[in-house]
Amino acid sequence: MCRAFSGFTFVFSAFLGLIIFPAEAAIKKYQFDIQVKNVSRLCHAKPIVTVNGRFPGPTIYVREGDRVLINVTNNAQYNMSIHWHGLKQYRNGWADGPAYITQCPIQTGNSYTYDFNVTGQRGTLWWHAHILWLRATVYGAFVIMPKQGTPFPFPQPHQEVEVLLGEWWHADVEEVVKEGTTMGLPPNMSDAHTINGKPGPLFPCSEKHTFVIEVELGKTYLLRIVNAALNDELFFAIAGHNMTVVEVDAVYAKPFTTQAILIAPGQTTNVLVQANQVPGRYFMASRVFMDVPLSIDNKTASAILQYKGVPNTVLPSIPQLPAPNDTEFALSYVKKLRSLNSQQYPANVPLKIDRNLFYTVGFGKNSCPTCLNGTKLLASLNNISFAMPQIGLLQAHYFNIKGVYRADFPDKPPTPFNYTGVPLTANLGTATGTRVSKIAFNSTVELVLQDTNLLTVESHPFHLHGYNFFVVGTGIGNFDHDKDPKNYNLVDPIERNTVGVPTGGWTAIRFKADNPGVWFLHCHLELHTGWGLKTAFVVEDGPGTDQSVLPPPKDLPPC
Repeated sequence: MCRAFSGFTFVFSAFLGLIIFPAEAAIKKYQFDIQVKNVSRLCHAKPIVTVNGRFPGPTIYVREGDRVLINVTNNAQYNMSIHWHGLKQYRNGWADGPAYITQCPIQTGNSYTYDFNVTGQRGTLWWHAHILWLRATVYGAFVIMPKQGTPFPFPQPHQEVEVLLGEWWHADVEEVVKEGTTMGLPPNMSDAHTINGKPGPLFPCSEKHTFVIEVELGKTYLLRIVNAALNDELFFAIAGHNMTVVEVDAVYAKPFTTQAILIAPGQTTNVLVQANQVPGRYFMASRVFMDVPLSIDNKTASAILQYKGVPNTVLPSIPQLPAPNDTEFALSYVKKLRSLNSQQYPANVPLKIDRNLFYTVGFGKNSCPTCLNGTKLLASLNNISFAMPQIGLLQAHYFNIKGVYRADFPDKPPTPFNYTGVPLTANLGTATGTRVSKIAFNSTVELVLQDTNLLTVESHPFHLHGYNFFVVGTGIGNFDHDKDPKNYNLVDPIERNTVGVPTGGWTAIRFKADNPGVWFLHCHLELHTGWGLKTAFVVEDGPGTDQSVLPPPKDLPPC
C-alpha cells in the first residue's frame, strides 16, 4: 500500500507489522510470521514468501540502547534465517542470522527468537532472509532512532520515509535459481525493479502498484533509502529535486548535495529532500549501474513525489538518471563520501596495522558433465571458492567441533599475476573448501579487495558481518602496495558495512577486530555469493570476561 504521511497513518502503518512500546522502553518485541501469500505484479499473480503477509516486510523502529527480541515463526515450505544487516551484534553472533555461518536455519513449523542489543548505532539499516534467494521478497527496513533527546546532526526533517529498492521475478525465484544451477549458467535476470515492492506506472498493470510520497511546499523530508535488490547496483534520482546525503550504512556523513545517488545491494543512504519546486508530480526513479557488457535488467522502476493538493491527473516529470554505464559519475560520487568526524561522532581510523590481507576476486569454470556447456561457473577469493558447511561455523568454533572448517585461508593469493590485464580464461587452480581466516582479538586489520579479469572484470559490493570498517582507499587497476597507501584517507574516510569494489579496481578497508565470533564476508550480489564468493573471519576471544562469545541461546535451531 502507498505510504500516507499524517501522524496517525504513519504510526498505524508501523503497528501492522510489529508491537510498538513507548519510546522510552528498553525492550522492543516483534513477531515475524514467515508465511506464503499470493501477490500480483505486472499482470501476474504468484505465491511469495513474506513476513506477516507483507511485501516488503514491516519496518522495525527502535532507539539506540534498546534491547530487541524478534520471534521468527516459520510457516513456509523453505528453511529460514533472518540477518539484521549492519547490526554489530557484539559478542552475540547467535543473533546475526546467516544460515550455516552463525546458526542452522529455522525449519518449517519451528521458531527462533533473535535477542540482541542495539549499542552505539543509530540510523538506517535493514533486515533480510539469509538463505537461498529468499531475500527477493523477505526484507524490510530497520530504523534506529538516536537516544531520547539527542538531535540529528543535520536539520530536523518534517517527515521520514523508508524507500526500499528491490527486484521482481515473474517466476518462482527459487525455481529460477535451480534451473540456472542445473544448466551451469547464471539464472534468468529479474523482470522488474521495484520501489517499496512496486514497479511503478512505467510497467504494465502497475497504476495501483505505484508508491507515492505526498509532500508540502517548503518542508524538508528525510528519505531512508535501502538497496534490497539481489544483484544490481542502482542509481536513484528525483525529478527536479536535489538530494543532500547525510548518512550511509547508519553512519553520519559530511553532507553534500547531488542530483543522483549510487547505492549497491546491502547499502543504505539517508538523504534530505526539500519540497521547494513548483507544486506538481515528480517521478522518483531507480535504474541499474553496470559498466561491463553483461546482461542486466535495465528497466526503470518509478515512484511519485506529489505535492499536496496537486491532482493525480498531472503527468509527472521524469528525472535525469546517469547512463547505465556511467563509471565517471559512480567513481566521483563514491569519492564525495566522507565520515562526519565530529567531536560527538569521531572517525577512529586504525593507523597502525597488525594484519595485512590482500584478497583477489575472480571467476572460473569447473567441469560439469551434466551442465549445458559441460562447465559450471564459480567465484573465488584468493582462488578459493567457499563451500557451505552443514552446521553453523559459530557452533563449530564455540563448541570446538572438529572437521567443519579449516582456519588456513591465505592472507594473499597463491600466485600473483596482472590482475586487471587482458581477460584470462584459464582456471588458475581454483580450490573449493570451507576455509576461514583466524584473527587475533583487538588486532587492527587492513583488507585490500582486488577485482580481477578472470573471465571478466565486474564491480562487487562486499559486506562484512559484525563490523563497520573505514574505506581508506580505492582505485582502478592493480593495487600498488608501495604507492597506493600513501594516498589513503586516514582522517575522515567513510565508515560503513558494505563497500563496492570498482570494476577492474581495488578497495582498501580497515577495522579493529574487537568483536569475537565468526563473521561472514561475502559479495552482496546473490548470484556471486552462490558461486562461492565468500569466506569468514574467526575473531578469537579476548582475555577479559566481557571479551568472549556469549553462550548460545537455548532455542538455537538444531542442525
